[in-house]
Amino acid sequence: MKNNRISRERSIAKNPIKLKPYFRDARGYFVLYHGDCLDILQGLKDIDLIFADPPYFLSNDGFTCHAGKQVSVNKGKWDKSRGVSWNHDFNRKWLSACRNALEADGSLWVSGTQHAIYSIGFAMQELGFKMLNSIVWFKTNAPPNLSCRYFTHSHETIIWAAPDKKSRHVFNYKEMKAENLGRQMRDVWSLTAPGPDEKKQGKHPTQKPLKLLERIIRASTQPGDLVLDPFTGSSTTGMAAVSLGRRFVGIDTERKFLDLSIRRFEAMNIMRPDACRNSILIPPQKPRFKQPRKSTFFKSVKLSNSFRKHA
Repeated sequence: MKNNRISRERSIAKNPIKLKPYFRDARGYFVLYHGDCLDILQGLKDIDLIFADPPYFLSNDGFTCHAGKQVSVNKGKWDKSRGVSWNHDFNRKWLSACRNALEADGSLWVSGTQHAIYSIGFAMQELGFKMLNSIVWFKTNAPPNLSCRYFTHSHETIIWAAPDKKSRHVFNYKEMKAENLGRQMRDVWSLTAPGPDEKKQGKHPTQKPLKLLERIIRASTQPGDLVLDPFTGSSTTGMAAVSLGRRFVGIDTERKFLDLSIRRFEAMNIMRPDACRNSILIPPQKPRFKQPRKSTFFKSVKLSNSFRKHA
């Protein structure tokens, strides 16, 4: 099993698909592809973790608040809605491609707002995913609502799912509990949106904070695992993956965002040289800690005692 895993790792590091990478670091642990994820995902298999931040279809000529100023919500053609039916069909297609690319015990995280997340959740159920958690990312520094006709939008929903009901997904429970000061980590995460330090090389309109991706990757992968982002943008997923000793593949249709990803990666090499060295030196670890099919926890411990112990 271990030899098979190492062999798979080496083949992915060289070139996971026939298409020439847009960028590949010297060891092949940070790889970017330019193109449609529906096409590129067909050549990928055995991905351990996928984080996806798909279009929210928010570019409707409206306005929002940024840095205290009124600005347009339009982000690009890729974020334009073509109607509810088309949007849902698009979500089904890329989710199906991700499911086919995932390793049997891998998992998928998808972030979104009310404009797209309900379609995504429904499509996941249609395709047979096993729903694990619905995380609320509470943005502690969310911008105000300028119209004063709605509650201030201050959160995003992140769905965590496994390929199917038989999947034994990775969950590093003890690490998450330790991070939460010895208490079980809950599904509401209070984290700020990306600050200026994370945008020194440029910015993406829907950029996610590094701390958010680091938590997701630490929670559901092991060192040496392969992480993929089909809508990579500025590749925050890749920055987090490499710094934590994982390997990364990112896909995007916009060259300007892939160039931004490269600048961020190269800057990280300069500022944190150990980060990329870790991803090369840390081999995949076995056995992987997976969820048991049937829990036997309550057979030997009373329910009341269990709650007192883990609260």
